[in-house]
Amino acid sequence: MTEYMNFKIGEAAGALYHRLEEGECSLNQIKNYLSSNGFDSQMALMAIGWLAREDKIVLNRGSNRWSVRLNE
Repeated sequence: MTEYMNFKIGEAAGALYHRLEEGECSLNQIKNYLSSNGFDSQMALMAIGWLAREDKIVLNRGSNRWSVRLNE
């Protein structure tokens, strides 16, 4: 992975982290939020993976949707 991609994923992860400080989000809400900040849906998924790898978030699967919140 190039340094540029690492930077962009980290940037998206930072934006997502700050959004999650406001409360839990569904995957669609995350994709929409990051899209409005210039990141595509694939970058949104990479940002989730970044934060999950750092143990910063908790992923929950409901009956038919995923939700994401900060790990407290």
